[in-house]
Amino acid sequence: MSVIEVEGLVKRFGQFTAVGGISFQVEQGEIFGLLGPNGAGKTTTIRCLLTLIPPTAGTAKIAGFDVFKHQQQVREVSGYVPQDVSVDGDLTGYENLLFYAKLFRIPGVVRKERIKDVIRFMELTDKANELARNYSGGMMRRLEIAQVLINRPRILFLDEPSIGLDPAAKRVVWDYINRLRNEFGATILLTTHDMNEADQLCDHIAIMNGGKIAVTGSPSELKAGLGGDIITIVSSDSNCRQVLEQLGYRLMPRSQDSACDLVVDDGERKIPEIIDKLRSHGIGTLSVSLKVGTLDDVFLKYAGKRIGEGDLTFRTTRAVRRTARRHG
Repeated sequence: MSVIEVEGLVKRFGQFTAVGGISFQVEQGEIFGLLGPNGAGKTTTIRCLLTLIPPTAGTAKIAGFDVFKHQQQVREVSGYVPQDVSVDGDLTGYENLLFYAKLFRIPGVVRKERIKDVIRFMELTDKANELARNYSGGMMRRLEIAQVLINRPRILFLDEPSIGLDPAAKRVVWDYINRLRNEFGATILLTTHDMNEADQLCDHIAIMNGGKIAVTGSPSELKAGLGGDIITIVSSDSNCRQVLEQLGYRLMPRSQDSACDLVVDDGERKIPEIIDKLRSHGIGTLSVSLKVGTLDDVFLKYAGKRIGEGDLTFRTTRAVRRTARRHG
C-alpha cells in the first residue's frame, strides 16, 4: 500500500523551477531515497510534502491526506528531521525532548514515559541531563530523531540524515534508521547525495537532477541496468575516446578524451582484447582498472556527470531555500 503518492509535483520560485513535475510512490514500511546533488530539488520536494511550502502544481498525498486540503492531518502523521541543526544547545537532551513533547501536545500523564522511551531507544540515557551543545555530531543527530519520535509519526522525512558526520557516526545513524523501520514499521523518505548511504539504506531510489527524476528503482536494479562491468582506461593520447567509439565500445556519458569509462560484459576477460585493439590503432594506455557498477555510475549514466561534478546551481538553490523559509 502506498503511503506517499506524488504526481506531477511542481514548485517554482519566481522564474526558477526547483521541482519540475516529478512523480513517485513510497510503499508502507519501506525506506525510499531521493538521491541527487545539491540543487537537485530534494529538500524542496520534502518541504512541499510536509506542507511547509505550497506546491505550484501537481498532487501529493501523505497517508491518504491531500497536502493541499489536509495540512494539519499531514503534519500529525509525519516527522521531519531537517538538514540544519534543530536542537537547542542551551538545553539538556531531556529538556529538548520535553519542549517537543509540549509542542506536540503530548498529554502530561504520558509525557514523561514517552520521553523516557525515545531516550532509551536512541541510547541517550547517559547523556539525557547533559547540555546538547556538548553532544557529538552523531549524538546530536540521534537527539533530533528522538525529538520527532515523541509524536510517534507513521512517516519520517529525513533530510540528509548523516550530513557532516564521520564514517563511524554515519554507521550508527544508519543502524537507527533501519531499526525505526524494522522495529516500528515506520515508512521513511530520506534525501542524500551519499551514494553509499543510498545503497546501504534504501529499498528504492529516485535519482534527481535539476528538479527532475531521471530514473527510479532498487539499488540492485539500477546497478544491473548499467549492462555490465565498468573498465576505465587512461591514455595520454587525445584520440583514445574516438578510437574506442569507432571500435564499437559503449562509453559512459561525459567520459574524458584521455580517461574513458566503458561498459562491457565479462570485463576481466575483455581487458587484454581492448588494450590490443587500442595498440593496433597506435593508442597507448597509462592505466586500466575494472570495477562493478556503482550508484555513482548510474548517476553518471542518467545525469551525464558525477554527483559532485559541476554543481553550478548550489548557490542559487541555497538562496532559493532561504527565500522559501522566509515565506514558508
